Amino acid sequence: MSTVVETIPRSGRQSTGLWTSTAAIARRGILKFLRTPQLVVLGTIQGAMFLLIFRYVFGGAIQGTGGIDYVDFLVPGFVTTSVLFAGMGAATAIAEDLEQGVVDRMRSLPIPRSAVLTGRAVADTVVLVWSLAITIAIGFLVGFRINGSVSDALLAFGLCLVFGFAFEWVFLYLGLTARTAQAAQGMALLVFPLTFVSSAYVPVATMPGWMQVVADHQPITYMVDAVRSLTQGEAAEVLLGHPASYDVGRSLLWTVAIVAVFAPLAVARYRKG
Repeated sequence: MSTVVETIPRSGRQSTGLWTSTAAIARRGILKFLRTPQLVVLGTIQGAMFLLIFRYVFGGAIQGTGGIDYVDFLVPGFVTTSVLFAGMGAATAIAEDLEQGVVDRMRSLPIPRSAVLTGRAVADTVVLVWSLAITIAIGFLVGFRINGSVSDALLAFGLCLVFGFAFEWVFLYLGLTARTAQAAQGMALLVFPLTFVSSAYVPVATMPGWMQVVADHQPITYMVDAVRSLTQGEAAEVLLGHPASYDVGRSLLWTVAIVAVFAPLAVARYRKG
């Protein structure tokens, strides 16, 4: 908290801008993560465990991935949906700040109200770099390989960060609505069915007809397919029936829509108190 206060200029505090305030609050969030080793270790172990389970427990039973090895099919989906696991922590963290009075002290500062949430979203997105890097490294250890170009793979990594930033606003809104850490965790779990009713872990074509309609037209599927196309190249494009640009464009449209809806909702919820 003191970090935020010290960053605000002593003279003319009323004129503290959005960017300065956002940067100060983002710095607070990043430092809090770095000074809490449990968050780093537990997050890493959790991601590793789930990836190993999907790779070795379910992988042998799942067929029909269109000529792509299941590990190469799975890892892009797992990496993309891991942004939701990170986002669930954001919902819990903002709810804890509400319970502990941190949000009340933030409201007393002469800074734009939106800066508090924007700063947290930026901080969590920066922290997401670590989480994604560890998940990708584990993916390589269990057999994942990039079959597209390096530039496309880097673009896929950047897209995951963009997706993470968008979903941050969903989880911030849920955390502010829940108001307690326990309730926030429960509400955040409501988002996870989207990961299973998508192309993340199995081909959509293997699902019942009515479920395919849902899976084909929800944001997670477009995001996963974009990352999969960029990392697996022509084989993924043949499987999906269209070029990578198709899913990249639609996933970005969904990203903009999510931020456009949930950022104002979260800020309004924060202002309401």
